[in-house]
Amino acid sequence: MSIHLILGGARSGKSSFAETLAKQYEKNEQSQVYYLATAQSLDGEMSARIKQHKQQRPKHWALIESPIQLASAIKQLVLTHQSEHKTPITILVDCLTLWLSNCLCSSEKNQWQQEKQHLLNVLCDYAQTSEVNLLLVSNEVGHGIVPMGELSRDFVDQAGWLHQEIAAIATNVDFIMAGIALSLKSNPLKSKSLNSQVKK
Repeated sequence: MSIHLILGGARSGKSSFAETLAKQYEKNEQSQVYYLATAQSLDGEMSARIKQHKQQRPKHWALIESPIQLASAIKQLVLTHQSEHKTPITILVDCLTLWLSNCLCSSEKNQWQQEKQHLLNVLCDYAQTSEVNLLLVSNEVGHGIVPMGELSRDFVDQAGWLHQEIAAIATNVDFIMAGIALSLKSNPLKSKSLNSQVKK
């Protein structure tokens, strides 16, 4: 499994970058793309964001909504791929920080720690699975002022720790700023091929 972590601030271009990578996997490897959305339409502003994301991505991509049980959704897709083995697959998760927020706000005790560990286990268990590309989009929230509220501080801390743990496992890590990607970690062979396509 190729694991690609894509970080960036709000409106940095991280989602567009991830979608461009998914399109290249689709074109170059005839990969089937699955879009795992973690957002929940809880208010008008979030509904507008969800609508915008739907409009900018290809309509034929399979959509799976997974606001909390993200690891289970990824695992199921990988297992289905292994059993059928028809074509390579690309899984685009957008985004990890909304998933984190959903888990932290859940009424179920220890929801976040359980789901986080499940995700890390899935990434490690299937790291050697071939023909699976996993694109993980997440907000880098640790560059701003330290929040005053306890929940907000915990959110920033948990996001930072999550990013570190996934980055240690990932084959590629990119930081997106103003629509430009800065490579923090890369698989030289795959990155060279993909980056040349993204820049076109």
